[in-house]
Parts: sequence; structure tokens; C-alpha cells
Amino acid sequence: MTTSGSPWSFHPHPIAWVVVVALVVGYVIAVRRPGWGATRRQAWAFTGGAVTLLVALSWPLADLAAHWLLVALVLQRLLLMVAAPALLLLGLPGPVVTALTRPAPVDAAVRALSRPPVAVAVVTVVAVGTLTTGAVDAQSSSAVARAAFDVLIVAAGFVLWLPVLVHLPGTPRPSALGRAGYLIIQSIVPSFLAVVWIFAHHPLYSAYADHGRVLGLAPVTDQQVAGFAAKLGTIAALWTVAFVVVTRSQRPDGEADEEEPLTWADVERRLERVARHERRHGGPPTEPLGGGPPKPLGGGPTAPPAGGPTEPLSGGPADPPDDGSNQSTEDAGE
Repeated sequence: MTTSGSPWSFHPHPIAWVVVVALVVGYVIAVRRPGWGATRRQAWAFTGGAVTLLVALSWPLADLAAHWLLVALVLQRLLLMVAAPALLLLGLPGPVVTALTRPAPVDAAVRALSRPPVAVAVVTVVAVGTLTTGAVDAQSSSAVARAAFDVLIVAAGFVLWLPVLVHLPGTPRPSALGRAGYLIIQSIVPSFLAVVWIFAHHPLYSAYADHGRVLGLAPVTDQQVAGFAAKLGTIAALWTVAFVVVTRSQRPDGEADEEEPLTWADVERRLERVARHERRHGGPPTEPLGGGPPKPLGGGPTAPPAGGPTEPLSGGPADPPDDGSNQSTEDAGE
């Protein structure tokens, strides 16, 4: 697509439309399976995520972001990395998450990527790497590069939200305070380029500097507005979610509820990991797979040690072992 003519010239985006429609059709088919049904809130969340993808990847935002305005590119990236993945993940029922993450490669990948340090590193590399001058020039001149970057940014968005919004079977999440702190870090580290844009005195991207004023914005002004939009938009979204996470973790008595209930999906996933480990290495793992031993259901007592209980469960005196010592005592008395 050329950049001649008006920034508001309409251009269709059929590939984006087909992808979004296929995503919605796949979701409808999945949630109609027995036991996989979605609640109304989940259905609305997924629909919102699909609409967000459609807005970000279609005219006019996609065209303005590709060739005309850096601030449009920033708004597109906020939708693709922050808004759409969060809504899509919130729309997935638990059984769907379990099925999608069951294959061994996927399970290993999401377990690694759901660790906050790894997630921060991945999001930072993608966010900064796709905003280098070479990357921006490439996406402006090549539809293939633009599509590849869009996929990469959406994938980084899923990584961003994995430690916060998704309960992955057999994988413990950070505490509420840990998730809030993680979101605050994510709002600061990956968007440090915004500070450079705000204080730069000349255009950094030739793809947006060659058109002069677009929609009343000079290239330097566009760059500065993009910096403020990137910084404030990221902080507003992630800090709001951090506040909600901490607030919802508080019990009515004022104490924090840090533990998540153990589900059968957690137990089943850990058993699957043990079975895969035994097939691969010929023996059970020496360390727990999935963040430690499972917690007892309902807060009950843990399993007794291998040698048996040291005290009777009823609270009364323990019966002496039946090893023949009683009989020998009786014989001695006679």
C-alpha cells in the first residue's frame, strides 16, 4: 500500500478480518462442547477482545499506524499488547485453558513464560525491539513485516498477562501483592522509549517524518504526544488492574487471602508431568513438578509420613505393635 493521497483513504484489510472471524468461530465451537461452557461475562470479554483486534488491525487505525502517525502506532500497540490479550484470556473458560495447555511443549512454554522475571524480559525485548528505527521502517514499507510484528506483539501481550489473569493448571501464581508489583514493573521497564520520544528535539523515524504535518501534528509533536500516550496509557491500564487484584484479594475480615484452592485440573496436570518425566527419564522426578507438593483440599491434614503416623488420629493411646512381645511377657509371668 502506498502513502500517497489522504491519510483517511479507505483500504480493506481482508486477512485481519478473516483471522478475527476464525478466532470467534473457533471460540463458539469450543464453548459449545459439554463441560466447556462459558459464562456470560466470559463470552462478553472474549467478544470485546475480538472487537479490539478488529479495530487495531483495520482502517483507519492500522493505516495511520503503518504510514502516517507514530501516535497511531502507539495506540495500535496498546490495543494489541494490553487490551486485546487481556480480554481474550478473561473470556476463556477453565476447561478450555486446560485443553489448550495440555500438550507437553505448550505446558512447558507457559510454565516458563508465566514466571514474572521471564515475562518482563520477553515483553521488554518485544516492545523495544519492534520500535527500533529499522523495525518501524520495515513495518511501514512491508505488509509481511507489519503482519509479523502484529503477531509478535499480540503474543507478547499474552505473556504480559499470563502471571496475572490465567490460572494455569499445576502452576502456582504469585500472591496478589506479587502480581501487583509485577504489573507496576511491566508499566515502567518496557516503555522507557517513551521518555526518549518526549524529550527528543528531532524526528527519530523517517517513516513518519517525510509527510510533514499529518492531521495538524508536526513530526516532532507527533513523537512527543506518542511518548505521553505510551507512558500514561500503559500506567493507567496496568496500575488499575494491579489495584483491582489487591482489592479482590482482601477477605471481609481485612486479611489478605493469598492461597488459591487446589482443583482436580491441578492434580491431573502434575500427574501428567510426572508420567512424561518417567517416560523420558525412566523414573519419577526428584523435585516436585509444578511449584511444590499440592496443598490438601479444604485445609485438612496432610498425608502421614511413609513410616505411618507417630500418634493415633483419634487422640487415644496407640495400640502396641503386634510383634510377639506381649506373648513373651505373658510366658515370663507364668
